[in-house]
Formats: sequence, structure tokens, C-alpha cells
Amino acid sequence: MTHRILILGGTTEARQLAERLAGRAEFDVTLSLAGRTANPVDHPVPVRSGGFGGAEGLANYLKEQEISLLVDATHPYAARISANAAQAAEEAGIKILGLRRPPWRRQPYDRWTLVTDAQAAVAALGPHPRKVFLALGRQELAAFETAPQHSYLIRSVDPVEPPLAVPNATYVLARGPFAEDAEKAMLVERRIDAIVAKNSGGAATYGKIAAARALGIEVILFRRPALPPVATVETVDATIAAIDHWLANERGV
Repeated sequence: MTHRILILGGTTEARQLAERLAGRAEFDVTLSLAGRTANPVDHPVPVRSGGFGGAEGLANYLKEQEISLLVDATHPYAARISANAAQAAEEAGIKILGLRRPPWRRQPYDRWTLVTDAQAAVAALGPHPRKVFLALGRQELAAFETAPQHSYLIRSVDPVEPPLAVPNATYVLARGPFAEDAEKAMLVERRIDAIVAKNSGGAATYGKIAAARALGIEVILFRRPALPPVATVETVDATIAAIDHWLANERGV
């Protein structure tokens, strides 16, 4: 019997999980992407792009496609998608598993200021002009138009359209991972004195955090949102183990 698995993705872990499951005959895997990235990396399984229409739409999809297991491997800050996933899995009567990379932990010499959202980050930057590295998604950038006194360095996978309505913004297109030494060199060259970022966890974007620690630069960090209380694992290996355990139970082994 083939078991159909839907992975809600957009993260490195989602892609790695899809790669690990792609060659297993007992699984029929589909990877769902939100469709916000113009040129996503290639994936080894069929990809569905775009939203579902909330929890109800996702629940209907799970039923229509006879999905047996839903893996929520979305970004740790995709709180609405995770809430919809938990509700949809309950309505469809199927198991859900959350793949959540652990957050970064404060280390000695880190200069972290924790905030709830972009508006709070703007307030934390203060009124005086600063050179700010914005390591955020496009959805959070608009709030910084209310603080045009700062100079911004904005790095993103896709172009920021429209550009921020501020007098001094530099845009860099790049896709991680980003090494600590390269991040340190960039921060020094650009004379950055504050970084605004999310506590995404993982190694791919940790370089800027380590570089900021070494250089004594303030990091204004978004707190992670509360996510629904579903069964959760932190690594791809642990996810594979949990899926194998689930499969054994399904087979009555």
C-alpha cells in the first residue's frame, strides 16, 4: 500500500525531507510551496504551488487527495499556515507532524534586543540615523519606511518590488547559506551598526549572528510566534524516524 504524504515546505529542511523520501516506494510525496519565491530551487518530488484557501481549503485538499500524513515543514514564523495545517489535519482526521528547527540561543557577548514585530523593530532602532542590515522577508520591510533617517542594506532572494520609499537603501540579491567570515566582511565594509532579523534557527543564516557577536553589533531579533501544539521534531533525521514509526503503526507492526 502506498501512503500519500503532503509536505508544507519553503525551507531547507522540507527540501531535504523530500529528497530522503523521494526514492521510497511506500510513499507518494507532494511538496507544497507558497509560491512567493520567483525561482525556487529544484525539488525531487512533485510540487504544488500556491495557497489552499485557509484551513477549510487545505482540509478539502487532504481529503480529495487521500493524504495520509501532513508534515508542516514551513518557516518557524509562518504561524498562520501552521495554525491552518493543524486545524485542517484535525478536520481531515489524519496525523500531522511539525518539523521545527530549534531557535538560536543567546551566547556571551551577543547584543540582542528582542521584539515582537517590524513596528517594534523600527522603534528599537531609535530616532538617530543608523546603518541597518535588514535580513527580513519582503512582507516585513514596509514598516521601515516610517524610519527614513536610517541607511538600509536589504538582502533578499527575489527583488524587492516596489523598492522602499526611503532615501538611502541598497539591495543585494543572494541565496544562503552565508558563511560567518563573508558576513563579517560585509558588515565591516558597509559599516553596519544594527541588524534586524528573525530567529530562524539553523546554520544557513547563522553567519550574520556570529559575525555580529564578534563585531559587537546589535541584533534586533523577532521573537518566535506561538505555534499549535502538534507532535514536533527538530531535524530531518528525527522526522524520518517519526514517519517510519507512524508507518509501522499503520501496518500494525
